[in-house]
Amino acid sequence: MNKATRIWTGILCTILLWGCGSSEEKTPPTFFHLESIRIGGVEEAPSYHHLDPSLMVTLLFSEPVDPATMDANITLQHSSSEMVKLHFASDQSTLRLEAVNRLMPFNDYRLEIHNGLKSLSGSRIVTGKVYPLTTGLDSTDKFPRIPDKELLTLVQRHTFRYFWELTHPVSGMARERSSSGNTVTTGGTGFGVMAIIVAVERAFITREEALQQVQKIVSFLDLKATRHHGAFAHWIHGETGETIPFSTYDDGADLVETALLMQGLLTARQYFNRTSTEENNLRETITRLWEAVEWNWFHKGEQQVLYWHWSPTYGWQMNLPITGWNESLIVYLLAAASPTYPISRELYDRGWAQGGNMTNNATYYGYQLPLGPPQGGPLFFAHYSFLGIRPEGLQDSYADYWEQNRNHALVNYRHCVVNPNDYYGYGEDCWGLTASDGTKGYSAHSPTNDRGVIAPTAALSSMPYTPVESMKALRFFYYKLGDRIWTEYGFTDAFNLSERWFADQQLAINQGPIILMIENHRSGLLWDLLMNDTEVKRGLAQLGFQWLNHAATIELQERSSRVESNN
Repeated sequence: MNKATRIWTGILCTILLWGCGSSEEKTPPTFFHLESIRIGGVEEAPSYHHLDPSLMVTLLFSEPVDPATMDANITLQHSSSEMVKLHFASDQSTLRLEAVNRLMPFNDYRLEIHNGLKSLSGSRIVTGKVYPLTTGLDSTDKFPRIPDKELLTLVQRHTFRYFWELTHPVSGMARERSSSGNTVTTGGTGFGVMAIIVAVERAFITREEALQQVQKIVSFLDLKATRHHGAFAHWIHGETGETIPFSTYDDGADLVETALLMQGLLTARQYFNRTSTEENNLRETITRLWEAVEWNWFHKGEQQVLYWHWSPTYGWQMNLPITGWNESLIVYLLAAASPTYPISRELYDRGWAQGGNMTNNATYYGYQLPLGPPQGGPLFFAHYSFLGIRPEGLQDSYADYWEQNRNHALVNYRHCVVNPNDYYGYGEDCWGLTASDGTKGYSAHSPTNDRGVIAPTAALSSMPYTPVESMKALRFFYYKLGDRIWTEYGFTDAFNLSERWFADQQLAINQGPIILMIENHRSGLLWDLLMNDTEVKRGLAQLGFQWLNHAATIELQERSSRVESNN
């Protein structure tokens, strides 16, 4: 055999030996594959969001899976790297898995199928898979269910604590927010004074305790707080009484905040009506503060409108006229009611009502809005001026104010139900857009400025207008989100379920309307007090308003009592 023959013979033998080796060597490995996946009811997605924490996953493979390879090769890991224990149940090629314990809501997880997974026939998975998961709302109740009547009282009691336990120790005034230290708020204090009255009637505190606290506030305002033509600043230092600038040019009088304060003080003047020396002195001090406000000075000379701000340093630099429609109707009502510095009907018609141009009469979601910006604006427009002014039966030449406020709340509600921006969580149980903290800071949230931020005060303070819708929201906030937003001082300010954000503070101007408007829904207490003030009634008449007479008010009270007993 020559050399060439030997070479070719060797090559041929090598080929034959390679082809004639063991069966394991010549048979390529076999694979099976994942045909479909369903996570939380959703099939095949790059990632899965807002999943129910009771996670259910269904996997369909091309072959039955070997149970011995499941635990090590199908894993669920929390973002903290902690592994989640899984339970598996298989039926032929279908594999179902769930977490042994409920996952944490609003958290990130990672479901992985590793390439070590094998089928019963010994085939290996063709490739690994990774699925990012985020959990959403845990729909289980966080607290035991109680009757709605008890729930309303519970919310009022806890919310009141903001105005009782977190008030400034020197002035007694309400802090701007729960973390504000020495910064107290004028309008929020007016809300707090009214909340104290509710607390007496609901037996949270005694009348004597309430009187002492209101005396403390009123004395501080009378003797220490800086005033500008009788009006107070938006923010005041709780120890010294000095003005704290709200912004660069806003370091003086704030007429809107002053009106919100006076609304509360005049309500207290009506409530503390006994002939004791203490209550007599309280009424006299409130009257002195009330009569010192130079309402008609704030029309800036010859202007036919009231102005929001005046600064002893910058004068009228802010240059913000108070025109409708917004939260400021109470300014013109009290200015007209003033026994010392009243405004004219003309200033109301030409300034606030803009000669009639504040009317809207547009229809949204089937509801006509007599006044206001498109879709009504933030819901606090329907609250602040109506904490003491009863909107039922209240009319002037521009609007029926019950229709205005009720339809405003219903437009806001319908917007959240329709949810045109597709925010997670919005619906019949979760609604309410108003000014509040948010993921992008404080903003006046509304249907036209919807950032996915729900503020409990929006729906809860609308209780008189939308009792059914507001009660559903209250149940949701308390039972479903209570582990996130419920505290000893009531609900935190706001939340955004789409971005898994929850405020950790309360704001006085949002806490106050909750307790007050729930009370007006239940008993009409605050409406009855302020609407019986002689000067307030004179102011309403001066501006051309009509309102319910005494008999109609009694009928509404009886109706509210029936609703209360049913709740």
